[in-house]
Amino acid sequence: MTDWLLALVPTWGLWLIGLCTYASCLALPIPASVVMLAAGGFVASGDLVLWQVIGAALLGATLGDQTGYLAGRTGGAALVERLGHEGSRAAILTRARDLMQRRGGIAVFLSRWLFSPLGPYVNLIAGAMRQGWAAFTLWGVAGEAVWCGLYILMGRAFAGNLAVASDLLGSVLGLVASGAAVLGLGWWLLTLARRERDLPHRPD
Repeated sequence: MTDWLLALVPTWGLWLIGLCTYASCLALPIPASVVMLAAGGFVASGDLVLWQVIGAALLGATLGDQTGYLAGRTGGAALVERLGHEGSRAAILTRARDLMQRRGGIAVFLSRWLFSPLGPYVNLIAGAMRQGWAAFTLWGVAGEAVWCGLYILMGRAFAGNLAVASDLLGSVLGLVASGAAVLGLGWWLLTLARRERDLPHRPD
């Protein structure tokens, strides 16, 4: 299916890019990141316009996020619970819920690009948890802008060499995720140390 979609990029252009990012944000198995890399290559060759490609990708992703958020807000906890009964989704829903409970708006931002497999499920949970729509939209658009910009600009930089661009992006995002995990662990340990220091000590 990936090759078929890529063949349609120069023909359907912006419509296809927006549709792919929309579907991807609903957890449908659409290779939106690969399509954006390819679109960046067509930007490099002059077949597509950069700002239009980024705009189409961002619009599709934002509409997908809003659809998921609305579904979660309408269906509530019952919808999330029903989806969680399916084995393949139970673990990822649990991770998405934990991330939302610990990070709130930051979770929405990070799940757009750094932890993107969690994104569609964070949308549902944000809606079910009644996170404010304005905050959700602000963090969501900011994160999607990073996602779309990264892949399209990387595709343009490598002139459509999808394998090299994809491998490099995967390495970079992996390093960023590892760094974030180390910083998070360090902050947690520092917090524990401060709490221990502030606790009253019993005299010997």
